Formats: sequence, C-alpha cells, structure tokens
Amino acid sequence: MTFFDDGIGALLRFRLRLWVAAGFVLACFGLLVARLVFLQVVKHDELLAQAESNRVTVLPVTPSRGLIKDRHGVVLATNYSAYTLEITPSQLQGDLDRVIDELAQVVNIEPKDRRRFARLLADGKRFDSLPIRTRLSDEEVARFTAQRWRFPGVDVQARLFRQYPLGEVGSHLIGYIGRVSARDREAMEAWDEERQANYRGTDYIGKLGLEQAYEESLHGTTGFQQVETSAGGRAVRRLSFRPATPGQTLHLSIDIRLQHLVETMFGDRRGALVALDPRTGEVLAFVSKPGFDPNLFVDGIDQDSWQALNESPDKPLLNRAIRGTYPPGSTYKPFMALAALNTGARSPDTIINDTLVFHFGGRAFGSPENERGGAMNMRRSIVESSNVYYYTLANQLGVNTIHDQMAPLGLGQRTGIDLPGEVTGLLPNTAWKERVLKTKWYPGETISLGIGQGYNAFTPLQVAQATATLVSGGQRYAPRLVREIEDPLTHTRTRLSGDPRPPLAFKPEHIAFLKEALHGVTYQGTGTRVFAGASYESGGKTGTAQAVGLRKGQKYNAAQMAEFQRDHSWYMAFAPVEAPTVALAVIVENAGFGSASAAPIARRVFDYLLLGQVPSEEDLALVREGRAAAPSGVPRRVSDWRLPGEPPAAAAVAASGASR
Repeated sequence: MTFFDDGIGALLRFRLRLWVAAGFVLACFGLLVARLVFLQVVKHDELLAQAESNRVTVLPVTPSRGLIKDRHGVVLATNYSAYTLEITPSQLQGDLDRVIDELAQVVNIEPKDRRRFARLLADGKRFDSLPIRTRLSDEEVARFTAQRWRFPGVDVQARLFRQYPLGEVGSHLIGYIGRVSARDREAMEAWDEERQANYRGTDYIGKLGLEQAYEESLHGTTGFQQVETSAGGRAVRRLSFRPATPGQTLHLSIDIRLQHLVETMFGDRRGALVALDPRTGEVLAFVSKPGFDPNLFVDGIDQDSWQALNESPDKPLLNRAIRGTYPPGSTYKPFMALAALNTGARSPDTIINDTLVFHFGGRAFGSPENERGGAMNMRRSIVESSNVYYYTLANQLGVNTIHDQMAPLGLGQRTGIDLPGEVTGLLPNTAWKERVLKTKWYPGETISLGIGQGYNAFTPLQVAQATATLVSGGQRYAPRLVREIEDPLTHTRTRLSGDPRPPLAFKPEHIAFLKEALHGVTYQGTGTRVFAGASYESGGKTGTAQAVGLRKGQKYNAAQMAEFQRDHSWYMAFAPVEAPTVALAVIVENAGFGSASAAPIARRVFDYLLLGQVPSEEDLALVREGRAAAPSGVPRRVSDWRLPGEPPAAAAVAASGASR
C-alpha cells in the first residue's frame, strides 16, 4: 500500500511538472508570436522604413566647380583630381596622436600637415572627414591601402582640388576657396532648405574675390546616389544615381596679359591700378600689389604662411583697389574744375593770380617748390597743377557744394562692382563731421579739399570710375569683372547686364574743354616727359598725395622720412582723347611725384591696349625702379609677353586675339 501510494504520488508530481513546463513553453511561444505579430503587422511600415534606411544610404555627389577665364579664354581657375588621406575622429579606435604617428610610418606626414589638421579639427566637428595629407602619390595610396585594416576611421578619398595656374597673378580679383568653417555653417543655417541641400557634401566654399561673389554660379548642382551597404557600412551596389551638374564658367572682361604686365611693372612696390572701358564699364585690369598665391589656401594654409601674409607690413591680403583709401591729391583738380563749371562759380577764362601761397584764418597754404605761379585760367591751372587756384575755388564753393558735385561721380560711394568687400571711402561734408566726429566743420578745413587732401579718401576704383564718367560726358556704368556666364552642358553664354545708369547732365562744351586741358598735361604739363613720342593722344592728371601730415613749418623731405611716410604717386588718365576706350587710375604708395612712378605705368598700359606693345626688358626694369619716363629700347609685341609657365607657341596664339 505504501509502495502504491508512493508510485501514484510520484507520477502525479511528474505530470504536474510536465504540464508546468509545457505551459511555460507555450507561454514563451505565445510571447514570441505576439511580438512577431506586433513587429510584422503593427509596426510593419515604420520598421520597413528603418530597414531601408539602414540598407540604403543616400550619398551626395559633389559637383565640379566652374572655371574662371579671362576675356581671351586663358584659364585662371580650374580643377584637378587627387587622392587625400582623411581621418574621421569619431570613428577612431585609440588616441588620435598615436594614430597619426602610426600613419606617418606608412605615408609621409610633415609637421605642417599636423598643424593644418589640428586647425581643421578645431574648426570642424569630430564626425567630419578631415584631410591629414593631400595629393598622395600612387605609391603612397598603394602603401596605405595594403595596411588600411590597421586604421579604422582613416581612408583614402578621391577629391577635386582647385588650382590657380598663374599663382599670384590676379589674386585679389580671383580670390580663393577654403574649407567650410564653423562660421560658414552658421551662415548656411539661415539658407532655405533647397539651397542647404545643394551644399550637402560640400567641403569647400569661395572665400574671397570672384570665388566668393559668384559662389553659387561656380558651385553647380549637387547630385546624389543611393548605395546599398553591408552591415559593416561598405558599399555593395549602387541602386540609383543622379549626376551632379558642374558649376558655370565665368568669362571675365580682364585681359590677364595686361594684368600680369601691370603687376610686373609694380615690382615690389605697393599700390593699385584699375582700368575701365568707359563705354561699357567693363574692367580691363584690376591690380592690387603686393598679391598672394591663392593656391596656399586650397588645402588649408599652414601657420607659417598665414603668419607671413597676415603680419607683413606690406599687407598683401589687402585689396587696395577697392579697400585701400587715399587722398587723391592733384588728380582731384579736374573734378573740382568740373564742379566750378557746373555751378557757374568760374568760367574757363576766369583768372586767378597764383602767388604760390594762400592765406586763410592765420594759416598759409603753400605750393610745391617747382610750381611757377602767375595768372591762372582754368586750363593752365590743370596743365600746371596750380594749388592756389584750387585753394580759392574750394573756399568759394564750400564743403557742402563740393560734396554734392562729387557724389554723383561716385567719389565716396560704393561703385557696385561685382566683388565683395568694397568700402565707401570718404567724401566729407558738414553733416558727416557732426554725425561722426561730433563737432562742427571749420571753414579752414575746406581749403585743402580743393587739392585732394584733408578728409578726402577714395579708392583707386572710385577715381577710375569718376574719370570714366567725366570723359564719357556723364555716362555711368557699374564696373563689372564678369562679362559672360557659360552653361557647362549647353555651352551657351549669357551676357551679364551692362545697362547704363542714368547719365549726368554735363554740358558737352564743358567736357570737351576738360578733355583738352587734360590732354595738355601730356604735352605741356607734368606728363610731358612720360608721353613723349606717343602715337596716340591721351589725357591725364598727375597727383602727389600726402601719406602723413606735416607739422607746422615742416618742409617735406623724402630722404629724411621713413618709406611708409613718403607721399603717394597718383595718375588718372584716358585715351584716345576724341573717343576714349580706356580710363584708368593708378597709385604707387610712398613713391613721390605722380609723373615719376604712376604715370609711366599708365603710359605702358595705353601702349599695350592701343598699339599692342609691351615694354622692352630694359624699359620694364626702369619702370619697376621708378626711373622711367617715355619708353626706352625696342618695344615688344604682345605675343612676346608670356604668362607664368606659358610656352611661346601658346602665348602667340592667345595674343592673336588680344587686339581690342
């Protein structure tokens, strides 16, 4: 009985355990089935989207940046492909410095590469792919590829790089590109969604000059590709593809051979030159010296190069043509004469006795030692550059009338050139002084305005534009560097607007008189030696502008002054006289008299444009040294003037279309 009871009890206990185990198993299966139903039915759409997202990656395809060419098709900015070694800090396994040290055993990494990478890392984000080395050789690519497994988060990428084949030539007008910075990203956040989408995957953006001004035209349209990836993130196959559209090509009005010639004539001197076509407003030459090599910025400029540029007393990064402001000196006198004619304050025949000194308010306003003085009518005052004539005229007109007459010429105003960063300069009046300096205008301050000194401060571009407006009889244009934009697919060109601004109501007889007087400067006045023997007729005005003020009773003596304190050399000019096709302004900083340094450069610009001639080597050296007047030696043809790295045959072909 006991045995039976024990056997039945054991069997019952076994069956109970079996049912419990079976129930537990069924419950587990029930949970699995419920979870499966929840995932496959309830959450089907959401999880399918996530699965597709994990499986399919949409990658941006960065477009090739548009080219920049001069008026004759010479390429000023282009692209080339190269391999870069890039690190994504967020994907690294281990210390960053240790990884770089190990990479340096495989691929040559110099200290400047490390410094540039550190700067990019500080300016970027840890999940960005940042280059530690650019322009790898095929051998370096092969060495790294063989050991890539050692470096998670490090990879070789094929990239397009910007290249400026002519180096420093035209650097201030072309500008450069650089990596997208944190400040750039902040600015991009204000863009609309479509514009932001077009910059996905873009690492570089225009930073200066035309590269910045025409950024969106040059950038192109970003494409995309859908790529199926493995669990490890490796691309398996491409599912769809929309190619990127390359950026548009900019065709400039600049003649880069003329640009190179002018920059060569400046040599190591500082200054600027702007040459315009007064008939259209097109810019023929746009020079700021010294310049810089924009190629330094493409990969991220190294610290030593940046320090050399940024701390140089010559300020090579300053675009003097649109950001340098200077008193115009005697180049202001023709505009003062125009103001006198417009207001009726003086006629061409009004005589002023120039005693070489003008007394006002207990102060004596003097004249240069080489000035002759005597009875001055308006023509003679321009040809011989009489100071007293314009001292008295300024006093007669007053500061507000001078301002109102000069402002329509564009002096003290932004010209609207298609470049960023243009400054206004300063054309003073009483309201300006009260608003800015919080004090009233004193009559004695007006006197020096008449000879282009005092508070007057204009850019070379403004003086060039005012000259073009004067010699065209009041016709005005916004200066333009880009003539046409070319579609990269259809190669059709769109001419940019050259519509004139409302003309100024100058009397033709006044303009004819002033053009003849300015022509007189070149054969009777301060420009006689420089333009001797010219086969064309031009007009111009020399100017000498103070860089620093002199103490009372102090005489100017260049030999006893530091170089940065010496007077600036100015020349404004146009040619031919009857129907001008070029108007220009040139300044050579701290170079003294306008006829000594600035006017000789202008003469050779006219020789290039009107005669197709460039200076002899001997003459070129004299111009660079500020010791040239009229050209010497046998002039060369434009085809003999080669750009940096250009073979003779290419120069001859390019120059064949250079006549205007």
